[in-house]
Amino acid sequence: MSHREDLLAGAVQCLREKGYAHTTARDIVAASGTNLASIGYHYGSTKALMNAAVLTAMEDFGAEMAKAIGDPDLGQGALMRFERFWTRVIDSFQASSQVWLATFDIFTVAQRDPEVRAAVADGLEDGRRLWARLLYGVDDASEDTVRAIGSLHQALVSGVLVQWLIDPERAPSPAELALGLKAIADQVASG
Repeated sequence: MSHREDLLAGAVQCLREKGYAHTTARDIVAASGTNLASIGYHYGSTKALMNAAVLTAMEDFGAEMAKAIGDPDLGQGALMRFERFWTRVIDSFQASSQVWLATFDIFTVAQRDPEVRAAVADGLEDGRRLWARLLYGVDDASEDTVRAIGSLHQALVSGVLVQWLIDPERAPSPAELALGLKAIADQVASG
């Protein structure tokens, strides 16, 4: 790897282990095996390098989400696909907790950096479409329906992630999430 790639890999590692706000240039150098001068040479500043690390970590988050979605069997019922999806997502929370935890730093950085904010917003929008299409096969649905389904999943992922990171012992299981969705659907159907 080049120094530039080593720096980026070191910054991503630090982002996951220490968070954006607590990572210093010296931390990145130690993690990457490079030197302080190479940060300025390749990225211009530690902030620019950390922002590049945030964008790279977003790609990792996207890959984790794609893995969690997997290859849904549209022949299964929607509730079964929902529960299977959540089993994969929660398994991912446990197996890749640093990737998921880094998303909170990404959201914080996005509030202060327009480039990162635009990338996060685009990623969220892409995720909405992906979930609606892969989990429910709604390719031919209206854009409003696709967006609504995807937005619901985005809200659930964020909320369930917080619960699993803070209190994994009492966080909802996939079966509880499916039961909750069914109970809501039953209430809506009954009037």
